[in-house]
Amino acid sequence: MADVEDVCRLALALPGVEEIHSEGFDFRVGGKGFVWSYPERLPGQPRRIRTDVAVLYVGDEAEKQALLRGEPDLFFTTPGYDGLPLVMCRLAAVDVDRLTELVMDAWRMRAPDELTAELT
Repeated sequence: MADVEDVCRLALALPGVEEIHSEGFDFRVGGKGFVWSYPERLPGQPRRIRTDVAVLYVGDEAEKQALLRGEPDLFFTTPGYDGLPLVMCRLAAVDVDRLTELVMDAWRMRAPDELTAELT
């Protein structure tokens, strides 16, 4: 089981990562977000930042759908994310090794080439 501290530790260990001040966590590389807290919006209620759920950049719709269909206990989406290459990951359902892979993949897709070259 992973948690918010794992997300922060993993993201900050990567080159060029900037942490954006927020109610939860929000990490960017090259000015592009790759993992952040889920801003849950329920009808008739104020937005609630959920640090038990990470929003991850996944690159494209095909990858998003593969994750959603392949691991529905781990990943979900909402209508507000339709058409966006993003999935929500339930941190309590993911182990740290899998979270490491997910955060690294999201970072690689968003990072400038000169930064990704540092890790190869």
